[in-house]
Amino acid sequence: MNKEFFMREALKLAEIAAGEGEIPVGAVVVKGDEIVGRGYNRRESAKNALAHAEISAIDDACKNLGGWRLWQCDMYVTLEPCPMCAGAIINSRIQNVYYGAKDEKNGSAGSLINLFDLDFTHKPNVESGILEKECSKILIDFFKKLRDN
Repeated sequence: MNKEFFMREALKLAEIAAGEGEIPVGAVVVKGDEIVGRGYNRRESAKNALAHAEISAIDDACKNLGGWRLWQCDMYVTLEPCPMCAGAIINSRIQNVYYGAKDEKNGSAGSLINLFDLDFTHKPNVESGILEKECSKILIDFFKKLRDN
């Protein structure tokens, strides 16, 4: 399986979020060729600032793997992580982060700042632009629909 396969899985989760009226961001945590964690934005429905896709996917992976150290795992997320999510990625020791769309306003993996370049105890590798057009389109369509309504 390749990077695009896993990003498409994250996009499916973003579509669920959009269908629930949430900002459409999806994330999966992968160990080897297996998805071990899934998450999508649920801030509105959960009424919780922490209910980001990445945090939910990390939580799911920790529960499924029985520990907090995800050092053998990668994350695929449709939107560049914010500072909170970048911190959670660092603290969970995720090895590689692959994201689709850039977030010029809150992106903390290269757009506004790159927290992964700082001297924390763990430095994940990051690669952007995986299915970038598809990941951007779901966000653009969601916000256009909101404005039209």
